[in-house]
Amino acid sequence: MRPFLRPLQEFLVVERVTVEGTCPQCESGDLKQYPVVSEGGWWMVTKCQNCLHSVERERWSRMGSMSLLSEQL
Repeated sequence: MRPFLRPLQEFLVVERVTVEGTCPQCESGDLKQYPVVSEGGWWMVTKCQNCLHSVERERWSRMGSMSLLSEQL
């Protein structure tokens, strides 16, 4: 069995995708979309980076970025 190599990055970084629109709370135009995990599992959220208001939240894959073969059947 091959050993897993230690990551070169010191911290885990999730890519945040810029989304067009404005925040209904603070009217900022700095919206980003990225995956988060909470008590309900994985979610793909669109959040205001100014006030952290959740503009949109939809259920994402339960395994995060990995997908099970059974989900594709």
